[in-house]
Amino acid sequence: MPASALQPARVASGNPAIAAKQIAYAFGRRWLLIFSLFGGVYVGLPWLAPVLMRAGWQGAGNVIYLAYSTQCHQLPQRSFFLFGPKPMYSLAEIQAAWRATDNPLILRQFVGNPRMGWKVAWSDRMVSLYTSIFLSGLLYWPFRKRLKPLPWWAFALLAAPMALDGGAHFISDFAGLGRGFRDTNHWLALLTANAFPPTFYAGDALGSFNSWMRLLTGLLFGLGAVGFAYPLLDRALADAAGALEDQFHRAESSA
Repeated sequence: MPASALQPARVASGNPAIAAKQIAYAFGRRWLLIFSLFGGVYVGLPWLAPVLMRAGWQGAGNVIYLAYSTQCHQLPQRSFFLFGPKPMYSLAEIQAAWRATDNPLILRQFVGNPRMGWKVAWSDRMVSLYTSIFLSGLLYWPFRKRLKPLPWWAFALLAAPMALDGGAHFISDFAGLGRGFRDTNHWLALLTANAFPPTFYAGDALGSFNSWMRLLTGLLFGLGAVGFAYPLLDRALADAAGALEDQFHRAESSA
């Protein structure tokens, strides 16, 4: 008898150990589906917030903003906007529409308005990072039997650019938002002899150097995380599910 057909009467009898083993077995065999469903909801909800705000359901939208505020700085000048004339806005535009402050605790409270559109509930870096994990997980499934886990050093190399870029932004922001070396990127203009338009160097708008770095480094980290962790998880959970299956067979044989 297949392990998945362990008699339900045993579970119904109130044996929590058997029920727990059946749940663990089902998770071990379907973990990627579960991760993908959870990940789809997780990466989708921040985009639902501006949709809800646009529809007039501000209470529901604000619940999403509040929930994701625990995981992201939500600075509006580093976030995407929906339903407005521009996908991103400069710090000066945000300050003009909200408050003339560079205090991140105040700036992050701005979620948008009908004229500018509504902010996605986390920053562009978080969008890139978690969306790449979600999509890479979907791509992993058909190739899982042929893929080996990335070595730890390869994952470290893919994660390092995001650590360096995020660390540089963190240090730069101590000078005040809009005034740090990552806001002007004068160093980059000197290195490249001003080969690009001024909008590429300054600020965080979509298409700027800062925007590209946040998107690309988040993508690299997500790819590395899946390439390193998913094959290891797959192997470990498959082994655990196999061991449980053997226990089920022995239990059925002795019944």
